[in-house]
Amino acid sequence: MMGVVSNLLSFLLVFALAAGLIGLYLAVYTFATAHNEFALIRQNVIAAGTALGFSLVGFALPLSSAIVHARTYADCIVWGLVALVVQILVYWIVRLAIPDLSRRIAAGEMASALLLGAASLSAGIVNAASMTF
Repeated sequence: MMGVVSNLLSFLLVFALAAGLIGLYLAVYTFATAHNEFALIRQNVIAAGTALGFSLVGFALPLSSAIVHARTYADCIVWGLVALVVQILVYWIVRLAIPDLSRRIAAGEMASALLLGAASLSAGIVNAASMTF
């Protein structure tokens, strides 16, 4: 019984840590972009929801890899922050290729949103795999 309680406490701690990192990610990411994702999503701009949604998955994949492979909570936090930085860099790289990216997403243009989302998801997959090397 003590093993179950101990495992449950570990689960809760790691889950809370991950939820905190996800909250931090959403705060930093939405601050770093030139458009207000949540305001656009409240206005039913599907492009904003698509781009942010894929970006969030692109962050969650390496975060889950960090949780699986980390030896300490500090390791998990560090690798979660690395995943955050990678996703911010992806946004800025795509913005270099499409300088008016945020305007296009705010206007509901799906091609730009899908490109950003695919780049974010791809970076997340590679980031997660790189953490296991």
